[in-house]
Amino acid sequence: MLPAFAACPDIEIAAVASRDPAKARQVAERFGCRPVHGYGELLELDDIQAVYIPLPAVLHAQWTEAALNTGRHVLAEKPLTTDRRRTGELLELADTRDLVLMENVMFVHHHLHRAVRSLVADGATGELRSFQAAFTIPPLPDGDIRYDPELGGGALADVGVYPLRAALHFLGPELDVVGARLTRGAGRRVETSGAALLGTPGGVTAQITFGMEHAYRSSYELWGSEGSITVDRAFTPPADHVPVIGLHRGGKTQEIRLEPYDQVAATVEAFAAAVRAGTLPDTRATLRQAELLDDIRRSASRAEPVRTG
Repeated sequence: MLPAFAACPDIEIAAVASRDPAKARQVAERFGCRPVHGYGELLELDDIQAVYIPLPAVLHAQWTEAALNTGRHVLAEKPLTTDRRRTGELLELADTRDLVLMENVMFVHHHLHRAVRSLVADGATGELRSFQAAFTIPPLPDGDIRYDPELGGGALADVGVYPLRAALHFLGPELDVVGARLTRGAGRRVETSGAALLGTPGGVTAQITFGMEHAYRSSYELWGSEGSITVDRAFTPPADHVPVIGLHRGGKTQEIRLEPYDQVAATVEAFAAAVRAGTLPDTRATLRQAELLDDIRRSASRAEPVRTG
């Protein structure tokens, strides 16, 4: 994110804060800004207009609220908070103070997904029937914060957000959770994999799969009455990646290739543009995502194995 901030003509990196003064100095020297010891000290500076919060998930709410209360716009890593109530409170706080609060879900800013939406809207798949998405990554080092429940770790909040947000992106906010399962790997204190089934009032189903002790996968597919669309490298493509949309109709496959696109730069530019224009972003998807994350957790906690015999 820091290189993307540095490359954006509408942003100046003014300071970087850390609990470790040496780390703050090291990063500040690289990006030509001031090192600050402590997050609270950063918010006492009088020349900071906006704050980026990349902390562990459990700390997002505390420092997002603190930044908003000092009049700063905020770009916060996903998930914005670890529960729907706090997410709603912070979005309302930002709205009442006319401040931009954006959750850093970058893939929604990639032109690939706009192109897929256009294809669906133009009837490329016929009447939409179902959506399936997966995001899984290989195991992390044992000490990684994403294995720590006290820091808001777990596969759902870290990687499950991607396919869930994709389902919302394509199917809309009326999605509801039908059922879910979260699985904890051996020796882990958080869930390391999971899946959920969702549906719309119109009968379109969505199946999402996620995990962080798996072979890598980042994809989605939309099925319709007349065809389907497949996308690989969907959620975290590098800036030089050539996106390919697979359009499958009538037993034939057409590959639609797009120009490479830097979704990190696009996200940073969208945040800067909103701040400069004083235009508050549409945060309804952020709130609905928080609600569905809570619903998935509740559904998974009620799930019992089905025994046959």
